[in-house]
Amino acid sequence: MKPTADNGLEVATMETREAPPAHFLTKIESFSSFGTCGIDKFESNEFTAGEYKWRLIIYCNENDSDYVSVNLAMADTSCLSANEEVNVVFSIFLLNQISGNYLSSTGRTRRFVGIKSEWGFAKFISRDFLLDSSNGYLVNDNCVFGAEVFVLTREAIVECVSLTSVRNWTISSFSKIRYIWHSKEFIAQGQKWRVVVYPRGDTNVVNRGVSIYLCYLGSERVLLSTDRVFTKTNCDWGWASFIEVATINDPKKGFIVDDSCRLHVEISCAKVV
Repeated sequence: MKPTADNGLEVATMETREAPPAHFLTKIESFSSFGTCGIDKFESNEFTAGEYKWRLIIYCNENDSDYVSVNLAMADTSCLSANEEVNVVFSIFLLNQISGNYLSSTGRTRRFVGIKSEWGFAKFISRDFLLDSSNGYLVNDNCVFGAEVFVLTREAIVECVSLTSVRNWTISSFSKIRYIWHSKEFIAQGQKWRVVVYPRGDTNVVNRGVSIYLCYLGSERVLLSTDRVFTKTNCDWGWASFIEVATINDPKKGFIVDDSCRLHVEISCAKVV
């Protein structure tokens, strides 16, 4: 994943969940007016999260892009002093009106300041995919976006920082795994973990990408060096499409040999109080 050169926006890595966003939902009616009326963006009403006011900004026709862009913006930066910054973990949501589930970007940690008060995803969702009503995200020309915004405070104290733990596995009979492979439970940095692999992808990327997730089996709050926070209820992070299915199965690439592959995991974490 690489930020675009001109505006710092990123391509979203998506996942699906049943629970609605904790902080905000907004319904956009007559979504097709983005194209027919020359409207380039939609700005939601303000909402409050972490004692700050925010809004969603949705771009549909920006620079003739094939994607819909969605940004989170601070609605009022006048409350920030010259050197003040607000560090945030946020996710953007889109309701599937057929299944009732939500398509969600995985959480991103960003720093909001007075001169840079808007962050988001230049390629949140393909415009053609969204406009196809059979996919469930645009029904009767209406769609529903949402947001979760968690402001990080400076009250957290790093209790201890550990060195990197390394684990290796050989996954045998890779082509015969029907749905999921998971490692045995293991200890790293004093915490219990498990690695889960979907050789043909999980429900979001079936037959397109190999999904790999690190699952936390403990109950404490743990921060990885990648800015991923694991808790008992928020216990797994990873990649819905770590590598394309066609690529890993291409014998010329060397990832699968004798129907086996090697999985290497490094974990660096800190307990957070």
